[in-house]
Amino acid sequence: MKKDLLFRKKILTYYRSHKRDFAWRRTTDPYAITVSEIMLQQTQVERVEPKFVAFLKLFPTWRALDRAPVSKVLKAWQGLGYNRRAMMLKKMAHAVVHEHGGKLPESKEELEKLPGIGSYTSGAVLAFALNKPSVFLDTNIRRVYLHFFFPGSRKVSDDRVRPVIERTMDRKDPRRFFNALMDYGTYLAEQGENANRRSKHYVKQAKFEGSRRKVRGEVLRFVVHRRSVTLGELRKKITSPAHSLEGVVGDLIKEGMLVRRQGRIAIAK
Repeated sequence: MKKDLLFRKKILTYYRSHKRDFAWRRTTDPYAITVSEIMLQQTQVERVEPKFVAFLKLFPTWRALDRAPVSKVLKAWQGLGYNRRAMMLKKMAHAVVHEHGGKLPESKEELEKLPGIGSYTSGAVLAFALNKPSVFLDTNIRRVYLHFFFPGSRKVSDDRVRPVIERTMDRKDPRRFFNALMDYGTYLAEQGENANRRSKHYVKQAKFEGSRRKVRGEVLRFVVHRRSVTLGELRKKITSPAHSLEGVVGDLIKEGMLVRRQGRIAIAK
């Protein structure tokens, strides 16, 4: 369709003149790009880039990450939030090393067998890390397609958007195409347009201040720097009026980030 070709041309023309430069765009290493994808989920680009560079210096390969102690990985992750992602990435490294010979699997089905990998992440890894055609949606991609193909429409479901991505994507170089979509989506947001409000799936992000997520981050930060603490020490350091501190610690233990040893709480090894 002519409209589809014009759309692709517009997106790629914009990218040639305005593409953003990030460390993960200067490599084709699937491991490095996968790390960036996990880091970028729900975290601002400006916060990710310095952490990404430092993380790769510490853990340059799947094997290095697999062998690293949990405490070292969580310490390197501090400042990015959503620490579950660090644990997921470490478990993924273990699976890649021990089940795939240290090489990232190259099919959506195999990727989704890895710990913590769902439909979005498998699609993003296929496109960005492996440069394979894939259909997936994030905030910026959805914004671009709603802007161009669903002007004025409301409550647009992702099921309506996915076929349009399928037929308009650049199959010869999907990595470049999806980078271009990300940049154009950012451009639209900078113009003050939030087409995502017209998505059926639009949800306003909950406030961070006072949230359980904030308490989780404070607990991990404190334990990482102290190595081990008592629950009493945590209570003195962290005020948690809206959440049970014991419940947060219990969750972190269940998720494998913390352990309880002889009445003290420490980072898992």
